[in-house]
Parts: sequence; structure tokens; C-alpha cells
Amino acid sequence: MGPPGAGKGTQAVALSEHIGGAHISTGDIFRANVANETELGKTAKKYMDAGQYVPDEVTNAMVRDRLAEPDAAAFVLDGYPRTAEQVTVLDDILAGLGASLDVVLELVVADREELIQRMLKRAETSGRADDTEDVIRHRQDVYASETAVLLPIYRERGLLVEVDGVGTIDEVQGRIFAALDAAVPQA
Repeated sequence: MGPPGAGKGTQAVALSEHIGGAHISTGDIFRANVANETELGKTAKKYMDAGQYVPDEVTNAMVRDRLAEPDAAAFVLDGYPRTAEQVTVLDDILAGLGASLDVVLELVVADREELIQRMLKRAETSGRADDTEDVIRHRQDVYASETAVLLPIYRERGLLVEVDGVGTIDEVQGRIFAALDAAVPQA
């Protein structure tokens, strides 16, 4: 978890390789549907272009299906859960699969302007049309009001591990691996 621009997507790929599990990115799933102009993609695009989250019922169904696939015995969720309702749904999905979360990693980047600059740079290099400064700032606000409120839930459950998200990709990756290995020694 962490605000937009904290490096979750970049680090989630490496983390999934580190644990030998699936990288489950709702953002990737949505972007693929948008690119393929599926009905889901058209619906998701409206929300994504406005910097809003795709409705829970769509996201929850996709995550449920993905977590039931054979390669998801171990997994890294990237971009999910984002709302309190999604936490409850995820708990139900995992219970139905006889699974549970081992740890919730939070990438901490306190400087909002650094996050915005990271995302603007990403927009330049990747050509993502949804990464305008206004949309990026709105995403930061949405994260603060809707997703950051999940952190206390996972902290109370003893699952939350904070990792400094400032530094090079390799520096942050090293801190993530060390934190994960300390929290879940068999990982």
C-alpha cells in the first residue's frame, strides 16, 4: 500500500518474484481492458480518466477470479484493497480459499510534491494519458480520504509493516525484502 507514485507497481513485480508468487495488479487488469476496448474497459476508463477508482463490484469480481487461479497460492496484491468495503470482501475471498494475508507493506513517502513529480515523470516516459497533473493531484486526495484509512485496520491486525519509499528503486527494494523477510521468515 501507499499513495500514488510511491512505487507500488514497480516494487510489487520484484516482490512477487522474491516470494515466487503471482503479481496481481488491478491497474494492469484495467489498462488491458481499456486497450482492448472491452465493456469493462470502457466503464473503467471513465473512472480512471477522472482519477477515480473503478467501482468495487467490478474490481472485487476480478480479484476473486484472479486469486482462485492456481498460480496465486502465493501472491502480491498491487492496487487492492483500496476501500474499507474491499477489505471485507478480500477477507471473505481469502477465507473461502483457506488463505490469509501474511503482511501488508506500506511504502511511506511523506512529501506529496515528490509523489506528484514522480508521476509526472512517469507520464512523460510512458505516455499515459491519464497522468495529468490535475488527475494526479486528485488521486492523491482520493488516496488520503479513501485508502489511507485502511492502514489502521491492518495495523490493528498486526499485519502492517512500514517501509521508507524514498530512494533508488534498488534501495527501496532492499528495504522491502528485509522487512518482508523479518515479518514472514519463511518468505
